[in-house]
Amino acid sequence: MRISKFTRTAVASAVCSGALLSVSIPAQANKALDRLSKEDTNWVMQTKDYGATHFSDMTQINAHNVQHLQPVWSFSTGVLNGHEGGPLVIDGIMYVHTPFPNNIFAIDLDEPGKILWEYKPKQNPAARAVACCDVVNRGLAYAPAGDGYPATIFQNQLDGHVVALNAKTGELLWKMENSDIAMGSTLTVAPFVAKDKVIVGSSGAELGVRGYATAYNIKDGKQAWRVYATGPDADIKLAKDFNSANPHYGQFGLGLKTWEGDAWKIGGGTNWGWYAFDPDLDMLYYGSGNPAPWNETMRPGDNKWTMTIWGRDINTGEAKFGYQKTPHDEWDYAGVNYMGLSEQLVDGKMTKLLTHPDRNGLVYTLNRENGDLVNAFKIDDTVNWVKKVDLKTGLPVRDPEFSTHMDHEAKGICPSAMGYHNQGIESYDPNKKLFFMGTNHICMDWEPFMLPYRAGQFFVGATLNMYPGPKGTLGQVKAMNSVTGKFEWEIKEKFAVWGGTTATAGDLVFYGTLDGYIKALDSRNGKELWKFKLPSGVIGHPITFGHKGKQYVAIYYGVGGWPGVGLVFDLQDPTAGLGAVGAFKELAHYTQQGGGVMVFALGY
Repeated sequence: MRISKFTRTAVASAVCSGALLSVSIPAQANKALDRLSKEDTNWVMQTKDYGATHFSDMTQINAHNVQHLQPVWSFSTGVLNGHEGGPLVIDGIMYVHTPFPNNIFAIDLDEPGKILWEYKPKQNPAARAVACCDVVNRGLAYAPAGDGYPATIFQNQLDGHVVALNAKTGELLWKMENSDIAMGSTLTVAPFVAKDKVIVGSSGAELGVRGYATAYNIKDGKQAWRVYATGPDADIKLAKDFNSANPHYGQFGLGLKTWEGDAWKIGGGTNWGWYAFDPDLDMLYYGSGNPAPWNETMRPGDNKWTMTIWGRDINTGEAKFGYQKTPHDEWDYAGVNYMGLSEQLVDGKMTKLLTHPDRNGLVYTLNRENGDLVNAFKIDDTVNWVKKVDLKTGLPVRDPEFSTHMDHEAKGICPSAMGYHNQGIESYDPNKKLFFMGTNHICMDWEPFMLPYRAGQFFVGATLNMYPGPKGTLGQVKAMNSVTGKFEWEIKEKFAVWGGTTATAGDLVFYGTLDGYIKALDSRNGKELWKFKLPSGVIGHPITFGHKGKQYVAIYYGVGGWPGVGLVFDLQDPTAGLGAVGAFKELAHYTQQGGGVMVFALGY
């Protein structure tokens, strides 16, 4: 990958600012953003805060009055494809993003009918052809003003570029190339700001891309570090004490040894999901995705370090621990999903935890200081590829009946490649000690085939048929205790709950549905309290914020993404869209395309 030249603005800024204190800037930037994330009038990160709680202490809207919620204004983005992620709200301005062509709009909440500024990038349209599952984008990131740079909005663009914009004016500050679409590498992940860095993942495992995460300096876009999921230890950046607390997870040399020949070079492990950060530990958490190709016969071995939960030093990128959840993945259970941080009692001791509901149908809770596996349990009792996880070894105990080896069509695998959990951001109520999850309930048949690798072309090697799971529905919402593994309640949804949830201290859980509703549940029991029909289906997440003493709820509408790929591209073959078309064949009868944001407040 090459790095693009700085824009003239970025060069001038870098020259004028002079030498900067390397210690003070990260601390200041981190504290300012952390402070803003705790002000519930704002929504400054896709994850709400560094712990990814997606939780607000606001109670003006609550379980007793949510039935009076009504729309107060809306904004059409003018873009039809799937709208993932959510808007940001910072000091009275809402920042709205779109899927490709990745436009950005800044809206003044005092006058929401007027656009303050807009940014419409010029991109290589060839990026659309190598995007896996619609041309989605999971959102923007924000950094408060620092020494030598203004308040900044960051955007990842589908054609592989990362841009930094002046948050007040929309002026381009710098632009860097992160991914090469000629190799099939695109960008759909939301950037993530921590300390003096903006973290950017990668997409394209379905085209044989070798996954990596990159840290860029907020100020000028220079690369601070890059880490890979496969290959030599130096590329993966393993610390000298990597997995010292859990050597049975594996330690050194495995990024090469667990692959046959040079297969690691096209081995996947991209990370297009979500990040979390512990400022006290200076540790960044995220998951690497599926190995490539999907056909497991073509890549013998455990294929490390795909499918791994990483705990890395934010300053250097070095990995303190890595826990591989699905060694030698056979089902495309890309492990890039939500990482939620909490502090809970474990064996009588208050413990820093990381909780991760995975595509493979399991929920993992780790000690986020050293990677100790605290618990691993099934999202739903219909998960069948695995019998259980051995908590001593951390290894899944597989059921061989659901293996996907060559010359065999495996039937009735639960979950499907879409996972029982996919890209949605979930929420954690620290008062109730509960996570609220929007899930999929989809199973599949799988038939592999051999194929050659060709740069920039799809490298999958499997034909999939997907359909509703054994409970006769495509989606669920669940409340769970991640330490005990107990589910407090669950409800069914006709379609997958793709975008995730947002919880509040008002005893509420908000989420959107693929058929176009925003709903509010009582977080104490799962009872539906309110719903509103939106112009199009939802694949993003709700947010809540305050402005001039009033609490608001906002959500994107705009069906698409992997579950909507058949509707978006008018596909009819049930195996098309990597199997999604068959699972969501009814969706077009309930919603159609059209993107925007809708904002709600109490109507009395």
